[in-house]
Amino acid sequence: MESELVAGFFTEHGATIFVFFFLGEYSSIVLFSSISGILFLGALWFRKSFVCLKLSNSGNTLKLLIPNYIRNNICGWINYICMVITQMIDENIMGNRGSKSKFISNFVKEQRVDGNWWNKPFHLKYTLKGFERNYQVKILSKQFNLTKRNYSTESSLNLQSNLNPFFVSGLIDAEGCFSVTIYKKENYRFGWCVRAQFSIELDSRDILLIKKLQVFFGGIGRINQSKTNNSFIYCVTKLSDLTNVIITHFVKYPLLTQKAEDFKFFKQVVELIQNKEHLTLDGQQKIVNIKASMNLGLSDQQKKEFSNFKPVERQIINTTNISNPNWIAGFTCGEGCFSVNISKGQTKIGHSVSLRFSIAQHKRDLKLMEKIINYLGCGLINTNSKRNSIELRVSKQSDIINIIFPFFEKYSLVGVKQLDYQDWCKVANLMRDGKHLTVEGLLIIRNIKSQMNTGRKFD
Repeated sequence: MESELVAGFFTEHGATIFVFFFLGEYSSIVLFSSISGILFLGALWFRKSFVCLKLSNSGNTLKLLIPNYIRNNICGWINYICMVITQMIDENIMGNRGSKSKFISNFVKEQRVDGNWWNKPFHLKYTLKGFERNYQVKILSKQFNLTKRNYSTESSLNLQSNLNPFFVSGLIDAEGCFSVTIYKKENYRFGWCVRAQFSIELDSRDILLIKKLQVFFGGIGRINQSKTNNSFIYCVTKLSDLTNVIITHFVKYPLLTQKAEDFKFFKQVVELIQNKEHLTLDGQQKIVNIKASMNLGLSDQQKKEFSNFKPVERQIINTTNISNPNWIAGFTCGEGCFSVNISKGQTKIGHSVSLRFSIAQHKRDLKLMEKIINYLGCGLINTNSKRNSIELRVSKQSDIINIIFPFFEKYSLVGVKQLDYQDWCKVANLMRDGKHLTVEGLLIIRNIKSQMNTGRKFD
C-alpha cells in the first residue's frame, strides 16, 4: 500500500476494460463517419443524392433532394452555375397535402439556386418557393409563374405554346387591342400620366387560350378576370415587354385589318415614352394627337383638357395578300362562326338542316374579306348597313365539304371555337348519312346545335 501511495503512478494495473472502452469510442466515430459519407457524399461517385427531408408544411413530405458538393452537379442536375433550376412535384403521387380544393394542374414547382454557397464553412443553400403557410394562395399548383427564366425543367401544364405566330396575329386582329391611356395624376409634373397597353379579352370559356397566349409571349403580362363581363383579359403594360416582345412580334408577323394602323400609332407612343418625351408638354401633346386617331379617339373630358389637339392623319390599310393561312385560322377563332340552321322545309319530317360558315367584320375591312374569299375560293359578302358591318358567308354544301372542312383540318382552330367546329362536323356527318331526314336524327342535331356557340356551357 505504501508503495502505491508513494509511487502509484509507477504501478502497473490490468487495462483490458479501458482498451474496450477506447475501441468502442473509435468504432462509433468510424461508423457514423461512414454513414455520413455514404448519405451526403455518395453523389461524388453515384452523381445522385439519397436523402429526402420533411419540410414544415401542413401536409406530407415534399421531396427535397440534398445537394452534393460537386458544383457542376448540385442537386443532382448538371447545370450552369448561378442559374435557377426547377423540379416539378406531382401532388397526386406524393400524397395528400391537406388541400381539398380542385386545381387545373397536378404539379408543384420547386426551385433551388445553383451556385449559392459559402466558402467558410463550405455549405450549400437550396430554396423552395416559401412554405405553404406563407403562401397567399394555399394551393401550390396555383403558384405557377410563367415568366420566362432560366428554368431547367419541362412544363407540367398542357400550355406549351404550339400556337403558330401567324395564328396569334390573326387572333389579335380579331380580338386584340392596342390602347393608350391618359389620366390625371396630381403628383406628376404636368398633372397627367400616360400608359400604353396591349390587351385581349376573351370569354371565360377560353381561359386556356388566354393562358396559351401568355406562354406564347414568354409569360409576360398578367391575366385578370373582368368585373363586368364573364371574360378574362390578358394585358401587357411593362414598357420593356411591349418593346422587346409585343412590338417585335407584330413587326415580324403583321396585322392585316385596320387594326394595323392602331398598332403603328401604338408603336409611336411607346417610342415617345421610351425617350421620356411623355414627361414634357410637347411630348404629351404629340401623344394626345396620336390617341385622337386611335380606336375610339379622345374622351369628352380629354377633348376639353386638350382643346388644341390635332388628330394625326390615319391611313387606310390595303392588304394586298394573305401570306399565311394560319392567320385565317386565328382570325376565325375571334370573328368566325360555325352555325347549324334548322328551318321548316318540304321534307318528310317537315324540317330541313343546313350548315353555314361565316366571318363578321366592320365594313372598313371589306377588301380584306374579299381577299379571304379569293384565298379560300368560295363565299359571298353580305352587307348590314344598319350596323356598318359585313359578313363573309359560305353556305353552299359542296364548298363546305370540299373547301372549308379540309382547310380547318389542316390549319387547326384553338379553344372553344375548335369545339364548335368539331360539333359542326358531327352534324355534317349525320347529314352525309341522311340522318337529318329522320325524326331521331333531327333530335340529335337539335341537341348538338343547342350546345354550340353561345349554348356551350362549362362546369
